[in-house]
Amino acid sequence: MTEYEVIHEIPNSCSGNQMRDVFFHEIECDSPADWVRSRHPEDHYELEEDVQADGSIIIYVTVKGLINKYIFTKI
Repeated sequence: MTEYEVIHEIPNSCSGNQMRDVFFHEIECDSPADWVRSRHPEDHYELEEDVQADGSIIIYVTVKGLINKYIFTKI
C-alpha cells in the first residue's frame, strides 16, 4: 500500500460565495480511484483521473452536479 496526503475540495454552490470546503486526509491505499469510489458508494457520479508530471494524482468526481476534487500526493 502507498501512503498519501489527500486534499479534498468541494466548491460552494451558493451564488456569490467563492469559498470552498477543503478537507485533509492521510491515508494508505493501493488505488486512489478505488478509495474515492468508496467515499461515494451510493452516488451516481462521473470520475476522471489525471496523473501529473510530479507524480501526484488529481481525481475529479461529479456528484449530483458538484465537482469534487481530490489531490493525492505520496508521503
